Amino acid sequence: MISGKGKAEAAEQSIRVEIYNQTYSIRSDGDNDYILRLADYVDSKMRDISSGTLTVDSLKVAILAALHIADEFHQAKNSQAQVDAQLASRSSECSEMLDRVLKHKDIQTQEFETEQ
Repeated sequence: MISGKGKAEAAEQSIRVEIYNQTYSIRSDGDNDYILRLADYVDSKMRDISSGTLTVDSLKVAILAALHIADEFHQAKNSQAQVDAQLASRSSECSEMLDRVLKHKDIQTQEFETEQ
């Protein structure tokens, strides 16, 4: 996966990528460097899978690589959900503490005004 030729057509571009010894022309209005990085990633996953298995069928290698990438995605998604839940919990705790501090401050202000 090496080539990165971009040709502008309005907002859409075409870029050629190589994945597992196959060349693909991809049309996108996105960032060509990003597309190249994605193709490199898929290519490397397929090569890792093929080096660890006895299969030479590129379709099977592609499916196994897709399953591996899907697993990575779901693990990252679950991890992010846990981080979001922790953040929500901490945010709620901070909000409750702030409410208590403000209530305490209001009580002290009222007591001070009553004394004067």
